[in-house]
Amino acid sequence: MGVERLLSTVVDTFCGGSHRGRPSVLFVCVHNAGRSRMAAAYTEHLSGGAVEVRSAGSAPADSINPAVAEAMAEDGIDISAATPKVLTTEAVRSSDVCITMGCGDVCPVFPGKRYLDWTLDDPAGQGVDAVRPIRDEIRRRVTGLLAELGVRPV
Repeated sequence: MGVERLLSTVVDTFCGGSHRGRPSVLFVCVHNAGRSRMAAAYTEHLSGGAVEVRSAGSAPADSINPAVAEAMAEDGIDISAATPKVLTTEAVRSSDVCITMGCGDVCPVFPGKRYLDWTLDDPAGQGVDAVRPIRDEIRRRVTGLLAELGVRPV
């Protein structure tokens, strides 16, 4: 185990992290209708419930981006009924890992949390053909994240 991972594990144990039984991840993007929703859906799906997943945005949209829902449905995941949620301090506090999606959103900072920023193209206003590569990159990153968390994808 690398020093950074060991330190993160120790800090999580003493600061309210993954000692709850399973790691928790929060995905954040402004509208919570595209990138963060895809990432949350893949994390839920690929972890088989081994990861607690949250998703939120600073200015949530009214509904999920239809092109995003269509692209995810092509991969067998239905997010059409998901509802964008507002980012709260409690969501950050309750998560071990907080991932912003390259959209300028900033999470409140708490000790013991791991913060990442995944720079990804924005699917807003794009058709499904433009969303597919974004979806595929998110799936690749989620698979890597699960490996880092010690969770084998199902």
